[in-house]
Amino acid sequence: MKTLRALIIDDEPLAHEVLLQYCELTPNVEVVGQTYSAMEAFRFLSEQSVDLIFLDIQLPKIKGLDLLRSLADPPLVIVTSAYAEYAVESYELDICDYLLKPFRLERFLKAVNKAWSQVQSNQPEASPAKAELSNNAQKIFIKSDKKHVQIDLAEIYFLESYGNYVKVWLKESYHLTPGTLSSFEEQLPKSQFLRIHKSYIIQRLFIDYIEGNQVAMKNHRVLPIGKNYRSSVKEILS
Repeated sequence: MKTLRALIIDDEPLAHEVLLQYCELTPNVEVVGQTYSAMEAFRFLSEQSVDLIFLDIQLPKIKGLDLLRSLADPPLVIVTSAYAEYAVESYELDICDYLLKPFRLERFLKAVNKAWSQVQSNQPEASPAKAELSNNAQKIFIKSDKKHVQIDLAEIYFLESYGNYVKVWLKESYHLTPGTLSSFEEQLPKSQFLRIHKSYIIQRLFIDYIEGNQVAMKNHRVLPIGKNYRSSVKEILS
């Protein structure tokens, strides 16, 4: 991939102007669409795909984060907002970065480079808390709250991407550890764990049922199946 195909979603024309200027100075970003509302953006995305979205939160009628939740398999998202209080909620939706308006070119470039690294590299980003499997491959060590915690693989229900962290979910609680889902996916036994979404890896034994494009787990959590992972889920049904 030579460039990131980007869509700007913002109701302010001035915000479009700033992003367009910054993108023109960034050789690996091509703006292929500009929309001013969530509905307009939804129609655009139903007709063509993009690699990256610059998403404002305070959109008319439908908010930016509600639009993001409605997308079955969203591309990378960089939130551009004047409101800092939505940052935590945004990272829960696995966004790439959060730019607080007004932002400078160097901060914009940092966010774009982060997105570029995620799509260009097949290798996971280096993580100080990369999981290490024990010799019998039945337990895993993760760094959580300044400690290295040993977890029995049989107790993990699913793993969830959370910004630059991963939530390792047990039945009713989770451990938060720095890293990427890809770093876990490389080491977890594929006979036991399945990637169903760019944000989720599940434990096969704890699947309750599969309906449509969702997987219900035995701890009553319902998780989406990403478009790129549906064939893998179908294989376990056959």
